[in-house]
Amino acid sequence: MGGSGGIFGGGRPPEEIFKKVRDSEEKTHDAQFETAVASNFASLLRKYNQRSEKVQTHLEIIKKAIEKEIDGTVDIRFGGSVSKHTYVDGLSDVDALVILNKSELKDASPEEVKNYFLDRLSERLPKETPIEKGNLAITVTYSDIDVQLLPAIRYKGGFRIADSTGKNWSFIKSKEFTEALTKINKKSDGNLIPTIKLVKSINSCQAKNRQLESYHLEALALKVFRSYKGEKKTKEMLKYFFNNAGNYTKKPMLDKTGQSTHVDDYLGKTGSLNRKLIADTLSRIGRRIQNADRAHSEKQWEQILGGL
Repeated sequence: MGGSGGIFGGGRPPEEIFKKVRDSEEKTHDAQFETAVASNFASLLRKYNQRSEKVQTHLEIIKKAIEKEIDGTVDIRFGGSVSKHTYVDGLSDVDALVILNKSELKDASPEEVKNYFLDRLSERLPKETPIEKGNLAITVTYSDIDVQLLPAIRYKGGFRIADSTGKNWSFIKSKEFTEALTKINKKSDGNLIPTIKLVKSINSCQAKNRQLESYHLEALALKVFRSYKGEKKTKEMLKYFFNNAGNYTKKPMLDKTGQSTHVDDYLGKTGSLNRKLIADTLSRIGRRIQNADRAHSEKQWEQILGGL
């Protein structure tokens, strides 16, 4: 009759068996939740990567239109989020540096170069494609994206682009910023870039007065993850960003590229209302992420990411 104990696993108490079953079910539930959230991340990132490919296609057409009637060569270099692979549709300026190499335009003023771009593009692109000249750049508006073309000249390890008046050249060191981003991305096993893309997506879901500019978000990410020691996983890095980024928005952040004095002048002085709103928003998103994880709620995550 001693075989009866085998019903509960070799004589173990029923409550121990039930606990083991419950723990197994919870692990299965955890794994399903993590898989569902990771799938949502992948879906968003796939969409943004497809957008980046379209941008590159547009830029190839633009390059041919610009260089057709000049001596020398013209290079297109992705100067904004596209070059750093952090581009998100509607959130990132597509700043394509149009580098003038040994052409007759390299000694022209920014205004003269922009006029040349405007004339050539107006001649060669479809008539229904809007083209606009601004202080810094020429903007070509396609049905799926705006492409900003910044005339640039190589200079001392960086580039000269138009200054804020559009009349003179100014020096920028964009290479240093891109190299720093690449270095930290490598240390995080390639997870920094997708994290930044998802941060930008979440940022776009906030009220206009609570959104950060694209370049500012990238600069914040460098600050936040410079000494990151946590798990090299996108979801963990997202949580870390929103729990810590607010600490770096309370006062102006220097712009190391030289494009401006600070990357976040649009938020005003130290302690401004805009800075307090941004810090509060970042912290609030961090709490929402923690709540979604505690509840194992895929729906809450979808809402954070913008409803997908």
